[in-house]
Formats: sequence, structure tokens, C-alpha cells
Amino acid sequence: MKDNPIFERLSLLTGIEGLEKLSRTTVLVFGAGGVGSWAAEALVRSGIGKIGIIDNDTVCASNINRQIEATTLTIGQPKASALKKRLLEINPECVITAHDKLFCMENAHSFDIKNADYAIDAIDTLKHKIDLIETVCNSNVKLFSSMGMAFKLDPSQIKTSSIWKTDVCPLARLVRYELRKRNFSGDFTAVYSSEKPIRDNSQLKVNGSIVTVTASAGLLLASLVVRDKLGDRNF
Repeated sequence: MKDNPIFERLSLLTGIEGLEKLSRTTVLVFGAGGVGSWAAEALVRSGIGKIGIIDNDTVCASNINRQIEATTLTIGQPKASALKKRLLEINPECVITAHDKLFCMENAHSFDIKNADYAIDAIDTLKHKIDLIETVCNSNVKLFSSMGMAFKLDPSQIKTSSIWKTDVCPLARLVRYELRKRNFSGDFTAVYSSEKPIRDNSQLKVNGSIVTVTASAGLLLASLVVRDKLGDRNF
């Protein structure tokens, strides 16, 4: 790892010992959409040695505006597998597993969550999101979770806090509500936006979103992993 020219500039920041710590780290990224795909790429470019990508969706044209694996050439391909191919072109030494399936309680065992160092939650579907949060926290694996980034334009309003201290974000409010219903008493760091949604999406079947916001959230999630591993926990 220390002799890999890909990470020459990174090692000047982290030191060789920090670089080795990152190379021995396993991260599971749940959701390879506008947030999760950028988180996964940032992790690879930051020297993380082992990454699992979990997503059951396929690339479509409407993904291209914000998802890093989505191009006109990958339309129709499974998102997790398409992202794996891209990431291995960046660092062939990274151990990447693509799970082209949805996380749910029935298959939670297949992701070996308990042996991961970190899990990134970039899932949109509320029930699966709550199931994942509960599963990861019960496994004593550190979780960083993205809240809603749809209908937002200003990435400077993206913040981190305990899930219980989030505000404004409609998805975060639902997550808190559902966790209380399950008598969940744990805690985890949430990445959320304090920007009010620019329009009411209650009557819409799909969410409007822009890469400048979703990518910023993904990069922040990856940053939380890297900083935590290197001992910076000021978040």
C-alpha cells in the first residue's frame, strides 16, 4: 500500500501509518444512487481497502444527472456491478463486492455486517432504511446515515449531527418517528440538509435532485469514515 503511487499525495496527509489503517478498513455502502455512489468512489480514492456495494436497482437514463456509475453506456446494467467496474479501474487492489440485491431483514445475514468496520446508509425506502439502521447498530458497527437530499439546491446547508438532533429534513423526522416506535435507544451520525425543500413533493411519484447536493452528501459520508478511522471525531 505505501508504495502504491495512487496514494502518494494521500500519504503526505495521513502518513504511512494512517494509510495502512485505511487499507485495512472494511466499509459497506447500502445504496448506489446519487449519494451512495459518490461515497463509494470517495472511499476508494481515499485508500479504503475493502468495500461492499449493495443495491438491487439498474441504471436508467434519469440517473445520469447525479449517479456516478450512470452514463449512456451503462443504462440497463445493475448499479452495484457497474459501480464496481468503475471503482476497480481506479484502484485494482481494492477488494470490492457488488451485491445486486436489496437489503431487507430476510437477507441481512448475507452481507456479513458484523465483520465490517463501518456501514454507510444511503437507502431511500423508509422501511428498509429503518431495518438497516437497527441491524447495523445492533451489530456494534459504526453507522453513518444519509437523510433526504431531494428538492434541495444548496450543498452548503448539509450538516452532520446525532439523528436525534436533526431538524427541517422530512425524512429525518420520519426516521426518528419510526425508531421511537421500535423503542430504539441507540444513536448514530446523520448527514442531513437544513435547507427547506424547494417544493412540496407529496403529490409526486419521483423526487427531483441535483448532483451538487447528492454528491456533497456522499463525499461527506466518506469523509466521516476516513476521519473516524484516522482518529478525528469532531463531528
